[in-house]
Amino acid sequence: MKLELFKSQRKKYLILSCAVFAREVYHSAAKSKNMIDIQLIDQGLHDTGEAHMSGKIQEAVDQVNIEEYDAILLGYGLCNNGLIGLKAALPIVIPRAHDCIAILLGSKEKYQNYFDNCPGIFYRSAGWVERTGYHLENPDSLTSKMGMESYEESVKKYGKENADYLFEAFDGDLRNYSKLAYIDTGVMDAKEYIEEDKKFAEKKNWEFEVIEGNTSIFDKMMDGNWDDEIFQVIEPGSSIVASYDDKIIKAK
Repeated sequence: MKLELFKSQRKKYLILSCAVFAREVYHSAAKSKNMIDIQLIDQGLHDTGEAHMSGKIQEAVDQVNIEEYDAILLGYGLCNNGLIGLKAALPIVIPRAHDCIAILLGSKEKYQNYFDNCPGIFYRSAGWVERTGYHLENPDSLTSKMGMESYEESVKKYGKENADYLFEAFDGDLRNYSKLAYIDTGVMDAKEYIEEDKKFAEKKNWEFEVIEGNTSIFDKMMDGNWDDEIFQVIEPGSSIVASYDDKIIKAK
């Protein structure tokens, strides 16, 4: 009887998350009052196009054992509409966020306020430092389809000078930025990563700043505190659609 009571007080959730959140997801899962299983999906899906991204995540959702979990949690924002149409036989819980930056900062409001006051910012975090090159190795990514390889492979094949030229041309859109902000969510000693990003900013002649982030969205999600202002719950029979307002996401 005591064992049954113990079990009934805890929910079991599966979180399907972009690997860019790996450290934050494991950190929050370790603190959660509920039982959390974690499945990481390669960072860079947003670079493969809306249809491909939604298809890959739907495939992961379809493989979930619905008898084992109470809900599926998503470690994603709307991500360039890459989650539109997603549905499941279990409740799906997704943060109201356009992308990972709002999630790392702890709210879409904090992100919007910072964006409005500080335009032209390139954001980074531990996950981005560790995993940004992965999409270059994804054969479905736009960069791979354009023939881009990893920097190291390009140096070996074309020489450093030519590799620098290729990657500078490919990163031409970075010229619109004037500042790099490292989001420190406090889940690790980030000194080494901050120093690495500071040097990157200096190379680009950008300003540099460390912004305090947090894991509050993941903490609340895993504890089952699904405030409607922060999360959208997609019940079975419904799917994810964009709301095109400050709610960002809604159920259809």
